Amino acid sequence: DENSVLFNTHGMYYKEFPSDLKKVRYYTVFLVQKAPEYMKEVNLLEQQISEIIKNAIKHGNKGDVNKKVRVWYDYNKRAKIIVEDEGDGFKNLEEWNKFNIDRTECFEKMDFENFEKFVSYRSNSSDESDGGNSLFAALEYWNGGMIYNEKKNKVVVVRYYPAGEGK
Repeated sequence: DENSVLFNTHGMYYKEFPSDLKKVRYYTVFLVQKAPEYMKEVNLLEQQISEIIKNAIKHGNKGDVNKKVRVWYDYNKRAKIIVEDEGDGFKNLEEWNKFNIDRTECFEKMDFENFEKFVSYRSNSSDESDGGNSLFAALEYWNGGMIYNEKKNKVVVVRYYPAGEGK
């Protein structure tokens, strides 16, 4: 829902990067340097931001270095990141959501016989390195939400930290 208040970029830092997978680490370090130490959680914040940028470059912009990845970010009492690519959007989001619901139900029921069907998500556009694991991890990490715009080429993610941190 792109009308969500979470898509508001007022007061956020902004940076855009060319779609170069070799430079993702540099991009991520650049973004994370403004975060307070308590948000860096043994580099989990860096890892999660890196995965979102990689997805934008690989799946959104198809590795075209002439296309940009736009990032808005701030670390004001919580981590909030908005990433937008120039691609056609995450066309299989509803299919992935269904897969994740079925996966979660199997896990909660301890139905490990059927759970093996849900170890890895693959669509027609997946390659050998895709499996949905970064998206599964993102849902766990970004405890404040993960929302896509209507086109599904822009995502906002938010992580809140336990009360008392950062004081």
